[in-house]
Amino acid sequence: MIKDKKWKKEFEKEIINSWKKKNPYRFKDSKKIYSIDTPPPYVNSPVHIGQATTYVLMDMFARFKRQTGHSVLFPLGLDRNGLPIEMAAEKKFKIKFNQISRNEFLKKCELVLKEASTATMDSFQQLGISFNEYKKNNNIGSVYETDSPEYRSLTQDTFIDLWKKNLIYEAERTNNYCPGCQTTLADAEIVYEELPSFFNDIKFGIKGSKEELIIATTRPELICACEMIIYNPKDKRYKHLEGKKAITPIYNKEIPIKAHSSAIMDKGTGIMMMCSFGDVTDIRFFRELNLKPVIAINKDGTMNENSGFLKGLNIKEAQKKIVMELNNKGLLVSQKRINHRTPVCERSKDPIEFIAMPEYYVKQLDQKKKMKQLAKKLNFHSPRSKKILLDWIESVSIDWPISRRRYYATEIPLWKDEKGNIALPKKGGYHQPWKKTPKKNFEVYNKSRKKIGLVKDFPKTKWIGEERVFDTWFDSSISPLYILKWGRDDKFFNKAKPCSLRPQGKEIVRTWLYYTVLKDYLLTDELIFKDVWVNYHIVDGEGYKMSKSKGNMIDPQNVLNKFGAESFRLWSVTEGNLVSTDFRCSFERIEGAGKTLMKLWNVAKFISSFPKVNGKIKYREVDKWIMKELNSLVDYSKKRFEKYDFHNPAIKLKHFIWEIFSSHYLELVKNRAYNEDKNFSKEEQNGALETLNYCLRILLEILSPILPFITFKLYNELYNEDIHSRPFPIIKKVNSKLSNEIIAEVNSLVWKSKKDEGMSLNSEIKLLQIPSSLESISVDLKTMHNAKEVKKGKLKLIL
Repeated sequence: MIKDKKWKKEFEKEIINSWKKKNPYRFKDSKKIYSIDTPPPYVNSPVHIGQATTYVLMDMFARFKRQTGHSVLFPLGLDRNGLPIEMAAEKKFKIKFNQISRNEFLKKCELVLKEASTATMDSFQQLGISFNEYKKNNNIGSVYETDSPEYRSLTQDTFIDLWKKNLIYEAERTNNYCPGCQTTLADAEIVYEELPSFFNDIKFGIKGSKEELIIATTRPELICACEMIIYNPKDKRYKHLEGKKAITPIYNKEIPIKAHSSAIMDKGTGIMMMCSFGDVTDIRFFRELNLKPVIAINKDGTMNENSGFLKGLNIKEAQKKIVMELNNKGLLVSQKRINHRTPVCERSKDPIEFIAMPEYYVKQLDQKKKMKQLAKKLNFHSPRSKKILLDWIESVSIDWPISRRRYYATEIPLWKDEKGNIALPKKGGYHQPWKKTPKKNFEVYNKSRKKIGLVKDFPKTKWIGEERVFDTWFDSSISPLYILKWGRDDKFFNKAKPCSLRPQGKEIVRTWLYYTVLKDYLLTDELIFKDVWVNYHIVDGEGYKMSKSKGNMIDPQNVLNKFGAESFRLWSVTEGNLVSTDFRCSFERIEGAGKTLMKLWNVAKFISSFPKVNGKIKYREVDKWIMKELNSLVDYSKKRFEKYDFHNPAIKLKHFIWEIFSSHYLELVKNRAYNEDKNFSKEEQNGALETLNYCLRILLEILSPILPFITFKLYNELYNEDIHSRPFPIIKKVNSKLSNEIIAEVNSLVWKSKKDEGMSLNSEIKLLQIPSSLESISVDLKTMHNAKEVKKGKLKLIL
């Protein structure tokens, strides 16, 4: 018998401690492998409510797959590379990464990471996430960190392979550049925001004429970099200017005026200055016309010598100063405040500039057709998320820039000499070219990528180590390769591939999912995933997106401390369908989920109060009915669980516990279970008790992936067995013609009638007339409702 009066969240800690000691989720390569490529969270900040929710759902997938006979590879990865870590260190120590030595800054990053990783792991443990292991070791499936030598080594190996396949090259091109982060960014790392700005109408002169041109621009500080004035070929206002030259204000530089379709007739004054570089349109224009750019902005976001009197000012200061100068000289016609769609760095939120510098690129433009084919082969949950990936592939317009000018990330593994020869290391090690010289057995290639020997063959050569690092997505995109031991254990990789599931947020489809599919295909010639599960957003109780600035963030630790993991897990799965819509989070909603836990506990406690069945069993029709209903729910749940849908089965399970099993079946068999008046035979009493235990056992087994703590405790106390070692429920085949609806209709009529008359529920009634379809349970209804007489007929009640 269950002794505790109610479920307590404190039980969860006891259960977690037992799991940590026994380590029941250690990966064992003994069955068909099911692998989850979990999204490694950054450890520089606490686990947020969205991560907590999605990891809870991933855990349900893992637990269900164990029930269905799989060896589940479910590792915890911790992302400890890249800009977020560096930005956290800069904020904590109030420094910029380039203000101290590289070694010193790396130590600052390591201090930030040391404080953060434990908190992340603790949060996941409290949530009951069944990662393969809770402690760090070298076994497959253990916790991995993206800044570990092992992980960085594999990242460098992928670079070496791609370089040798001629899929990586270096080129100087104009790219997105973040002045705050001081590094090149890929298009996928850019977001657009409506930022306040000004449209400035500025006077330009025309050589050999007294006519003036009025040009509207949001980037007056780039007048110095203007190389052409354009108007639309259909714009009759400016056709007379074709072939003439404009004179830039202040700088007095002569630049050609030409017709070009890039000019928008109804934007501003319909005539545009093309500068290097104000936006993406400028970049494309300069490439198309093969114009030589004049770069006016430094890497740190300040103006350089090409801007003249603006030199040394940051962008905003330069804009203010030149507008003031234009106004003083009578060259500013008007100024209008607007909200301008501006590209900004996804992480630092600094407006993007466009600067030309040498970077390494992965070829992706010639892979667009193949990427579309691969995207269509992926099984998306939900299917509409596939369009997010296809739309992004369609929008790709340049190759993927993978080099970054930062410190805390995986280093690009190569060295160069003064002739441009490249020393490339052997695979399998972790290399820091900025810190160490190449080994003698490293291969040497010339500019044409022809191998010309080993480093030892060039004893007098001075090798200069690469100082740049990889884009964080170049690192993250190998996560499925890493967990499947690509390049480290070919036998295991060939057995385990492809990775079964990639679960992730919709906001990183264009980065993590896209780059992983692209890069891993280039390396393996195969699609690395089978299924993709894309989750949407958690919003607050009013439907607003959570953010620190709005002050509406909910800390999962507060939720866990107040309500426990099980309430949170049940809320996560019943609140909404996370793969197709955003859904709301509030303390009230999470607290409400806890009522079902209490209901389940009370049901189990009631059933446990009866002795074990001893002797022959005779099932009555009502027993067959409830088993049939539950069996149908088992079948439905398994089919939906296979599709990663835990929401709809959870709703039905909750309804079954409250409305069908507790409200109707328990009340119908309660008298027979006790059988104090001996109205039923011993065999029929046993039938009730056996059915109660059958239903409870099956319910706990279905619910165990969703509610691992309460089901573990109840199953252990009732049956002395670890429920998480049990297979998915095995059901008894039964048939019954009884209907939920008609049973509920009869019971509801009796309960309502008694309540309306102020009678207690056990008060006697004179007559209960029931449809013929319920004749088989007339005795059960008679004892349940204390009726003197039950007979067939149109549903009627006489009190």
